[in-house]
Amino acid sequence: MNILKELQERLPRDAMISEVKFEGSEIVIYTKNKQFFEDCERSVRGIVREIKKRVEIRPDISITMDQEKTVEEINKIVPKDAGLKEIYFEPELGKVIIEAQKPGLIIGKGGETYKKIRNTTYWLPKIERAPAINSDVVRAVRKLLHSEIPYRKKFLNKIGQKINEKIEDEKSANGKDNRWIRMSALGGFRQVGRSCILVQTQHSNILLDCGADPGSDDPPYLDAPEFDIEKLDAVVLSHAHIDHCAYVPYLYNQGYAGPLYCSAPTRDLMVLLCLDYIDVCQKNGKSTPYPKKAVEKAVTHSIALDCGEVSDIAPDTRLTLQGSGHLLGSSLIHLHIGNGLHNILYTGDLKFGPNRLFNPAYTDFQRVETLITESTYGGAGDRLPPRKEVEDKLINSIDETMKNGGKVLIPSFAVGRAQEVMAILGSTDFKYPVYMEGMVWDATAIHTAYPEYLSSYLQRDIFHKGNNPFMSEIFHRVESKERNAILESSKPYVVIATSGMLIGGPAIEYLKSFAPDEKNLLLFSGYQAEGTLGRRIQKGWREVPVAAERGRTKTLEIKMGVDTIHGLSGHSGRSQLMSYIGKLRDRPERVIVNHGDPKKCIEFARDVHKTFRCETLTPKNLEVVRLK
Repeated sequence: MNILKELQERLPRDAMISEVKFEGSEIVIYTKNKQFFEDCERSVRGIVREIKKRVEIRPDISITMDQEKTVEEINKIVPKDAGLKEIYFEPELGKVIIEAQKPGLIIGKGGETYKKIRNTTYWLPKIERAPAINSDVVRAVRKLLHSEIPYRKKFLNKIGQKINEKIEDEKSANGKDNRWIRMSALGGFRQVGRSCILVQTQHSNILLDCGADPGSDDPPYLDAPEFDIEKLDAVVLSHAHIDHCAYVPYLYNQGYAGPLYCSAPTRDLMVLLCLDYIDVCQKNGKSTPYPKKAVEKAVTHSIALDCGEVSDIAPDTRLTLQGSGHLLGSSLIHLHIGNGLHNILYTGDLKFGPNRLFNPAYTDFQRVETLITESTYGGAGDRLPPRKEVEDKLINSIDETMKNGGKVLIPSFAVGRAQEVMAILGSTDFKYPVYMEGMVWDATAIHTAYPEYLSSYLQRDIFHKGNNPFMSEIFHRVESKERNAILESSKPYVVIATSGMLIGGPAIEYLKSFAPDEKNLLLFSGYQAEGTLGRRIQKGWREVPVAAERGRTKTLEIKMGVDTIHGLSGHSGRSQLMSYIGKLRDRPERVIVNHGDPKKCIEFARDVHKTFRCETLTPKNLEVVRLK
């Protein structure tokens, strides 16, 4: 393509370029000149500014050091306390992968150690963090991506060619701009669940999220007339909760073979949660929407982006992900469409307030014409209590139950809420055992692989003080075979178990055991959707149906205490949502409200219009809105 030819012509004549290819939105150059590989930054910096594309210089395999010798050199160069775990190679990409517990020591001050490895071995180092808690998911994802290098190299080149296709200027004979943008509500509008948005232009079809309804397992409206999977250019995933990600693998099972853009933690958590989603369907006798192989396909086609990284994802669209404060790796999705034509900010789920795990949602966007925002707690009466009050109530409720010889069950989403509770308990002098079952431990292990996505407060503790709350001795992983021994124990303890809405998972087994004893406590810490067992108990039901042996149902009497900790939510309360809009660097012209009960969507949209004097909309599912 012209841009590749132009780039190659601008490089030094003695660069000895063996190959120039697209790799997604990046351009990759392979060189046989060792000196150029060492000094390439100066040569390429000016070109990058002109063509406005990321360029990476890699070694041609012919100039790289022997692999066995390279491992020896790396072991000599890297400080002993870096915690080297694994070294392996991706010859097709000219890369050596170095996994360590302390990646910063491999990079070194000013990048000196990194440069020494590169300029000694002539391999391009890629540094990965080893999880502090061993994670089968992180290991499996990295192994899968490594095994699929030949396919991914072709796939990413194909995507790059498509992104860089030249598009015609959309003007009529009289010079009128004929470009248009529209948004289709395929799920998550006037409801909490199955979030799915289709953004279309003349040149691109981009899907934002594709989740399931947690109360009914209903999929998004992928049978809508405007959705054509064969024309889909990209899928962007805001975060890995099931109501946003469960049907992403389904797309690949139906023939989609394009890119999935998300953060690396979101990719890994999606694998964990979607595989569990399949297992839960099977255990409940439901048909699964896709096989486990589809989850692997989603990973194989994933493109992980860092916070703030600007990436072309279609000929007319640029994507930027920024932290949303909701979940590990959760992202605000910013789409810049056309050459300054229109900017969309989709919040997914956001938290614009203090919490232990993450920094508040990012606000410093230069342009936002259309904001699509959640409204889970956007109702007129949705006021979150002060954070200190929330944490004090959590600790006091647990302490009181412990002192009375009781046990506490915290049904939790595996990702987010469980780690928030762990961060609180692990940062205090709490001494009672905390047992974790289901995916909670696996999800926590993934958190330890990506501490750079945690709050500034936690990063200081982990990186500078060596205090990782997830590694506290009070936390214990429970294998299913150990559950009976724990249930039979008469000593006080806390259980954090999935599922968070009591629609399945090990939390149900603990509920059955704890429910008859008034000394015990059921402590809700997260949103309970309508139609779920958790919502029924939260509303006051004290006799509830639960699954018994051989598929039968029995009535369970709830004698244990029931309480809810409001304010631990990863969602923003009403005032935080309003504050977020007000603090955006660029005030949106239009606000579209989704991800909330119908009444809350309407109330929030009404008050946003009154406060900010902008257009507000609350579409229903299957409605289409023209944005430009």
